[in-house]
Amino acid sequence: MARRPGFLVRRLHQIFISIYVQNCREFGTTPVQSSVMQVLFKKPGMDQVSLAAEIGIDRDTASNVLGRLERRGIVKRQVDQSDRRNKRASLTPQGRDMITKMRHKIQLTHDKLLDPLSAKERILFMKMLCKLVEANNDLGRTTLGRL
Repeated sequence: MARRPGFLVRRLHQIFISIYVQNCREFGTTPVQSSVMQVLFKKPGMDQVSLAAEIGIDRDTASNVLGRLERRGIVKRQVDQSDRRNKRASLTPQGRDMITKMRHKIQLTHDKLLDPLSAKERILFMKMLCKLVEANNDLGRTTLGRL
C-alpha cells in the first residue's frame, strides 16, 4: 500500500498541511485560504468562478472560503455591476497586510517540504508534478486553470 502513487501523494499532502499549520498557525488560515489570498493579491477584483479555476477548487468551495475570509475582514466581495449574477473579490487592506506577512512563512513551508531533495532533484520533482497534473487535470472534480 505505501508504495502506491495515490497513497504517497495523499501522505505528502498530509505532511505539507502539517508543516503549513506549524509555520502559519499565527494567521489562522488554511492552505486553500492562503492560495485564495495570494491570487487576490496579484489579481484584485477577480470573479469567484475565475478564482476557483485559478487554484483548482469548485465554485461552492470558493464561495465558502471567501465567505470565511470576508467574515474575518480579510476579503471583500462586491456584486459585478456588468453582470449582477457574479461577485468580484478583493483583499481588504487588512488582507493585503496579512498575506504580505504570510508570504515568507508560506515559502518556508514549501522549502521545508522539498528540503530532503537536492537542487537538481527539486527541479525534476516539480517538472514531474506539473506533468502529472497537466496530463490528468481533466480527470479531477475540478480543473486547474493553468500551471
